[in-house]
Amino acid sequence: MGEFDLIARHFTRPVRRAVLGVGDDCALLAPTPGMQLAVSSDMLVQGRHFFADVDPEALGHKALAVNLSDLAACGARPLAFTLALALPEADDAWLAALARGLFALADAHSCELVGGDTTRGPLNLCITVFGEVPAGQALLRSGARPGDDVYVSGTLGDARLALEALQGHLTLPAEVLQAARQRLERPTPRVALGQALRGLATSAIDVSDGLLGDLAHVLDRSGVGAVVEIERAIELIAARAYLKSTSSHFDAEVWQRAALAGGDDYELLFTAPAAERQAVQAVAAAVGTPVARIGHIEAVPGLRLVDAAGQTVPHRWRSFDHFGAAG
Repeated sequence: MGEFDLIARHFTRPVRRAVLGVGDDCALLAPTPGMQLAVSSDMLVQGRHFFADVDPEALGHKALAVNLSDLAACGARPLAFTLALALPEADDAWLAALARGLFALADAHSCELVGGDTTRGPLNLCITVFGEVPAGQALLRSGARPGDDVYVSGTLGDARLALEALQGHLTLPAEVLQAARQRLERPTPRVALGQALRGLATSAIDVSDGLLGDLAHVLDRSGVGAVVEIERAIELIAARAYLKSTSSHFDAEVWQRAALAGGDDYELLFTAPAAERQAVQAVAAAVGTPVARIGHIEAVPGLRLVDAAGQTVPHRWRSFDHFGAAG
């Protein structure tokens, strides 16, 4: 199977939104009048982002999910994406499974594949995604203000627990590992929530490298500080309730690292005025995505962790950095 046979068999579909579809030198997209294009790229590299024996269907899902998560953090509606794919070999069955996972998520969000590239090399997937958002309504990292609440959607830390278990650093019961691995390999991009938060959230970012590190980006861009209630963050680990009841010796430090610096959660971290708490919960309920308030923004720069009594908790956690150390 040659390169163009591979593309035709697994990645060519009827044109829906793009003028040309797959196969020309460029894709032509026409955004809706009054909209701005939101564009983001993410790369997944074997050995760095996923294991060599990963389920290709799950890999196809995740490759697009991490990009859609960036659109969600901007409050944008997905339009289209391109795929650059390096393959050690053209394995037809493997590619069919990859395409199934990729297009199942793409169809769920009406996001069309409009082009890309394939080559022989170490396994690597790079997607560029395009979305649209009403002019002036994009969610940014720079809008957090003193007095705002800090929220996180969904759950935190389970992907990190799965990673540590798969690497042999942690033992999890089979049913817990299965659920946690689902969070690691098939994250849910919070696209509907991001759009629902337009005009309500003052800032937003997706949690890809870890809660503390990603929140720090918001604080830096907004010129503010924050207080995070550590127990509220830890309570968002879905596996915690089960493990706490069955493993009394389970290291509390593991909880903190997973929730605060775990990464691969792909949840939305956002801020909103304290006066809008009911409105935030209402839009979250409307799109079926739970959100939890874990802290607040303050004027003094810096990030503080506090316990249930409001006392400062020293910490050393750092989020993932491809060219540095992880928490």
